[in-house]
Amino acid sequence: MTELLYIQQEMLPALLRGLWVSVKLIVPSAFGGLLLGVLVACLRVYGNSFVRTVARTYVVLFRGIPLLVQLFIWYFGLPHLGVYLSPYAASVVGFTMCSGAYHSEYIRGALLSIRSGQMHAAQALGFSTRQTVWSIILPQAIRRALPGCGNEIIYLIKYSSLAYMVTCIELTGEGKILASHSFKYTEVFLVVGIFYLFMVSIAGRILAQVEDSLSVPGFERHRL
Repeated sequence: MTELLYIQQEMLPALLRGLWVSVKLIVPSAFGGLLLGVLVACLRVYGNSFVRTVARTYVVLFRGIPLLVQLFIWYFGLPHLGVYLSPYAASVVGFTMCSGAYHSEYIRGALLSIRSGQMHAAQALGFSTRQTVWSIILPQAIRRALPGCGNEIIYLIKYSSLAYMVTCIELTGEGKILASHSFKYTEVFLVVGIFYLFMVSIAGRILAQVEDSLSVPGFERHRL
């Protein structure tokens, strides 16, 4: 009975509060990372040499430095330069920048998989490079990159558990506080794990529906 009261009155309200913070971290980071990834991928494939170098440097940095270190830099390092971010803002910026670097690689590969003849044909019809990429190349590339980008969004859900390290108390942070007070580590983190599994399952279902809705009739992919 005591355990049940603890779960109802303390554990669930705190974890649901943390779950809501996690959702508020994940949603803008996922959209921002995807948009950034599309931009960086296009710049790497179709930009001039200077732009390609800048875009490639960004990808190397944000894929090469551990996400936790990046969060520390955004939150603890920037104040030395006179820039102060809240824990939430530092987390969203960190997740977006890191996720954008990974998305860009999935999308760059998809862009390179489109036959160059399509670009030549569109330009022969009077399309500019920007119009060709936006109207013809990118829609096809996005379809091909969706499985990889979806995988990155799934990872992002789990990366969000690092936000509490910069004092943004999301789901894992609430779990850590609860467990520290009650010493019920197994019970608390079992429920935390179930919450993450729930979020990943929902995201996987949404991504599968998006993939189905964007598939070209006759070229659908059958999942095992």
